[in-house]
Order: sequence, then structure tokens, then C-alpha cells
Amino acid sequence: MHIPIAVDYGVRALVDLALHADTGLVRTSDIAQRNAIPELYLEQILSVLNKKGLTRSHRGPQGGHALALRSSEISLSMVMTALGETGVLVSCLDSREKCVLTPSCAQRDVWLTVGQAINSILDATTIADLANRTQAYQWERKRVSEALDEGRCLQQSVSSPEGVAIAP
Repeated sequence: MHIPIAVDYGVRALVDLALHADTGLVRTSDIAQRNAIPELYLEQILSVLNKKGLTRSHRGPQGGHALALRSSEISLSMVMTALGETGVLVSCLDSREKCVLTPSCAQRDVWLTVGQAINSILDATTIADLANRTQAYQWERKRVSEALDEGRCLQQSVSSPEGVAIAP
């Protein structure tokens, strides 16, 4: 299954809004910069998400975007649907009339099962889930970075009388 870039960017933007919910409205430029999303494309995506009721926005110098629902209420399947994605793996699953092979097609059942599994995951995964994972990853990265910096400081400060560094 291919996830369109608009959905990927839309999810990134919604996670960003969830992570910055306590700061009020978030500017498009800030979301774009933090998430490596082209700003003009992000504006289009946020406009769609706003029209579909997933975000709210206000124009002007103090304007920006925020989630219209709690992050725990927005599933990935809702985001896909809002951005026009059906999540159908193969076109023959859209309607039985489209394919003359449907009555004897062994693949159809497999694709249906795979699609149901994917849809189940998309239905169960929320923006809050991804925001929590993002925070955990950021915290871990910060912890490792600080540990590495601390190790470098220790290594630089501990040296022998001859000036040769002693490995900790």
C-alpha cells in the first residue's frame, strides 16, 4: 500500500499541532519548518483538514492552526479519508462489478484480508498515539545526546600528567 505524500504531511502537521497544543495557535511556517514540509503545499493540506473539521484556523498576524478535536479522537483513517484517500489496495475491491474475474478470483480474498488488517491499524492509531511516540523518541534522543556530551566532557577533563587522555 502506498501512502500519498499529502497524507504523510497531513499526519505530520496534526502531530505537530498535538505537540504544541498548549501554545495556542501554531503558524503554518512553524509547522512546515519543524517537519520539512513545503509551506505552500502544507497550506493546501491544512485548508482541507480545516474544511473536514479536523483542524481550526484563524487568519491574521496572531493567526494559526489548532486541532479541532482532541488528538485522541483523530485516527489515521480519518486523516486519510479527509484527504481523499480510500485506502483500497486494488481497484477491484471498490466494487464487485468492476472485475469480471471476481467470482473466481483467489487473490481477492487475500487483498480483502490485508486491507482489513491495514484499516484496523489505521482506525486504532490516533494522532495522540503518534504524538506520544514522537515525544518518547525526542526524549530518548536528547538523553543519548546529553550522555554523549557528558562522556566527551569527562574524557577531556580526565588526563594523565603527561597530557595523554585516559579512557574512562
